[in-house]
Amino acid sequence: MTSEVITADAAGTWQLGDLTVNRLGFGAMRLTGSAAFHLGAPSDRERSISVLRKAVELGVNHIDTAAFYFSALRSANEIINSALSPYADDLVLVTKVGPLRNYSGQWATSARPEDLRGHVEENLRQLGRDHLDVVNLRRMRQESIAEHFGALAELREEGLIRHLGISDVEPRHLAEAQAIAPVVCVQNRFALDSYDPATDELLRICGEQGIAFVPFYAISGDRGPQRAATTHDDAVLAVARAHDATPTQVRLAWTLRQGPHVLTIPGTGNPDHLVENVAAGALRLTDEEAGTLDVLHQKDS
Repeated sequence: MTSEVITADAAGTWQLGDLTVNRLGFGAMRLTGSAAFHLGAPSDRERSISVLRKAVELGVNHIDTAAFYFSALRSANEIINSALSPYADDLVLVTKVGPLRNYSGQWATSARPEDLRGHVEENLRQLGRDHLDVVNLRRMRQESIAEHFGALAELREEGLIRHLGISDVEPRHLAEAQAIAPVVCVQNRFALDSYDPATDELLRICGEQGIAFVPFYAISGDRGPQRAATTHDDAVLAVARAHDATPTQVRLAWTLRQGPHVLTIPGTGNPDHLVENVAAGALRLTDEEAGTLDVLHQKDS
């Protein structure tokens, strides 16, 4: 790819309700260390702050975070607040609630509907905001999300939340939520080498209804929250060579090509990786390359 500086607007834009975001965003989980869910060595705080500021400098205006993104000494929300407050008018902060971690970092049971007000208020406090732009309800294996989503809809009516989304769901949960309040985005695990029929169906439904589809772990392969994938199929490597790009950039470009409603939120604590991730928004796959990668995706079924 070209050596010139590429900014996030190269990927195009989409609407989260009445909020316009560049389709290439940033996930804050790794700001606290190798992964917020594993309490290992904490990240360098000043480096994390510089990565966030560089992201905004490169045009990123969609940052995904959560109050439960923390490690031994770091809180993603606190780092975001320190790095970016006072916030630019066009910066959209998207958070999520539902999972419950205690102060030692261990996962507890999922939040009850009546707990969600406290979760929202904690995000507000940590981020230094009087409202949250978008709040995703992360489903924690419950069959129905109606009570939890209804609790968030009440907070939206109160003005604490501007827009609502859902995460880790099936198509039936989207319909269930939409019967209660508008849904502006769906977050599910989705990647080139991770196939799930229900998620692919959600991708299609969201496209038809104009809802943003936001994959998480899009570049991590089977490593989940740990870090980006380090092994790649030969087809990915061939496309990367053809474009003088990295395999990670190819994965992101393929993800964005799944539809204009698809947003990506790759996370990193490395400033060089950040620049590479943002530049992926300018990588245009040929129809033949995309078709080859589509087959690779389906093969994982």
